Amino acid sequence: MKSIKTISFFLCVLLSSCTKIEGEGGSSTIKGSIWVEDWNATFTVLEAEYSALNEDVYIIYGNHISYDDKTTTNYKGEFEFKYLRQGNYKIYVYSKDKTMQSASGIIGITKDVNISEDGKAINVDKITIYK
Repeated sequence: MKSIKTISFFLCVLLSSCTKIEGEGGSSTIKGSIWVEDWNATFTVLEAEYSALNEDVYIIYGNHISYDDKTTTNYKGEFEFKYLRQGNYKIYVYSKDKTMQSASGIIGITKDVNISEDGKAINVDKITIYK
């Protein structure tokens, strides 16, 4: 009886350790770009638009609460997260709140991404932030 329990325990451990969760260690990539709309203080006049260079971009793996990794956009506003496994991800950046409803004046702009196959390059739609 004891050997059956031991074998069952090791089978459970073995099977659960093979389950791959979202995160690093895969062969897929998520990439995209960030665009800036630069408004006056009351968001009534659009003063400029440009690629968001040197902007922090964050990624959350699965259902984690805080970010798991971050990168910075290049000179063309592009970002990339490499070596990801299959699963669900959330990409986000910080922006001024154009609706002026946030007490802090800052909000997170998010994009949900699903990687359904290994070796995929997923392009996220352009993310627009406000400054």
